[in-house]
Amino acid sequence: MGRWWPLLLVLVGCASVPPTPQPVTRPAQAEAVSFVLAGRIVVKQDEQRSSATVRWSHQPDADEILLFAPLGQTVARIQSNGQSVTLDTSEQHLEAQDAEELTQQALGWRLPLSGLEYWVLALPAPTAAFDLQRADNGQINVLRQNGWTITYTSYASPAVDSLPTRLALSRDGLDIQLRIDEWELK
Repeated sequence: MGRWWPLLLVLVGCASVPPTPQPVTRPAQAEAVSFVLAGRIVVKQDEQRSSATVRWSHQPDADEILLFAPLGQTVARIQSNGQSVTLDTSEQHLEAQDAEELTQQALGWRLPLSGLEYWVLALPAPTAAFDLQRADNGQINVLRQNGWTITYTSYASPAVDSLPTRLALSRDGLDIQLRIDEWELK
């Protein structure tokens, strides 16, 4: 077995190398797209700063966003069914007509969920006028819509239809940075 030992180590080493994940590409339109993303969110408003891990499950008619504290406990659960939005924490259950109103009330900052479902895909929402700037490779650098400025600082790959991995939203002194570590399109 002595002379086969180095070959066995090479074969075992090769077998344990995980396959390279294929980059997930953005759909041409987002109306019927379902996705799950996981990452981190940092919110800055005035002198306040908060951060959380985020897991967002989006379907065309429903959303569930989970915000986790650094040690993994759920800080907030936001659910939307197209008719209303609920936000649950360990201390309260709130309901409103839209996510911006609800998150402002409960968390102190506005989450633009109706636009964000498109913006995380690097697409403008189809319901309002927009302005955008593109990089030389065709990817969106800056998107302005509904009073928000969305800046894309990183994509999964240089391909024009690649999904963003880092974006920043700003409006009226509120800055939301989203880093997406995992994408799953359905």
